[in-house]
Amino acid sequence: MQTDKDFFKLMKESYSTEPRKAFVSDTEYILRKNAKRLNRKRTFKIVSITASSVLVFVISILWLFSFPETEQKSSLIGENSRDEPFIYIYHTHNQESFNSVTKTVDANGAFHPSTNITLVGEKLSQALNNKSIITLHEKRDVMKELGEKGLSYEESYAVSREFLQSTLEENPSIKMIFDIHRDSQPRDVTTATINGDDYAKISFIVSKTSERYIENLKFALAIHTLMEEEYPGLSRGVIEKSAAENQNTYNQDLRNESLLMEIGGVDNTLEEEYRAIDILADVIGKIIKKRE
Repeated sequence: MQTDKDFFKLMKESYSTEPRKAFVSDTEYILRKNAKRLNRKRTFKIVSITASSVLVFVISILWLFSFPETEQKSSLIGENSRDEPFIYIYHTHNQESFNSVTKTVDANGAFHPSTNITLVGEKLSQALNNKSIITLHEKRDVMKELGEKGLSYEESYAVSREFLQSTLEENPSIKMIFDIHRDSQPRDVTTATINGDDYAKISFIVSKTSERYIENLKFALAIHTLMEEEYPGLSRGVIEKSAAENQNTYNQDLRNESLLMEIGGVDNTLEEEYRAIDILADVIGKIIKKRE
């Protein structure tokens, strides 16, 4: 239970309790005037000290609770929302790596159990967390799960879907979902040079098969447009996959604002990937801030 001592300590740390000079002067005048009516000096001192303490306490209490109720509520809402996951980041093809890591020249051989696209997702997660946007970054290994269950590579999305569904059930606060990949296109297609530095270009994939296609498309276009305005040439654009009957939904039917992103390609380096991620996090952060 909070004691008086704790209460005054909180007030002291949060608000200045030192009265204005004018307030002190006026108060002193009033007290002295009243004190003249008393015969004993000792009584004057007691009344002065007591009255001053009471007045300071009352003024402090009024000051503390004088802020608009709406400001207090919005602050509490903000604190609560920052404590809950807002973005889920995962990797359906989690062992996708880079030729610079695997020392290969064939995209089909650029896979690695640890130095792979998940490091790029972790970088994005950290960059967003630093902006007070809470994320969940999936650590479960889709490729390992395929091997243990005897499933083919084509069934990767079925496994990642299970991960996604369980995460959404446990974290209903999640509003945005990013499945992070790297492309297999050559370097000249997946690289942009900005101010003398090379960046991995970013493409946004939206499935037309999903019943949430329109909302996901709007979201992809919002990110692409802002990125193009502030960092021209970094985005490869929004790629819409056809609505053919057998077209994969990329699990984008489970929640609005779900996107598959390809960050760079097999010929890009992790350093180039990380540069692109810093910009992507900046753009996402600005989009979220505009909605507040």
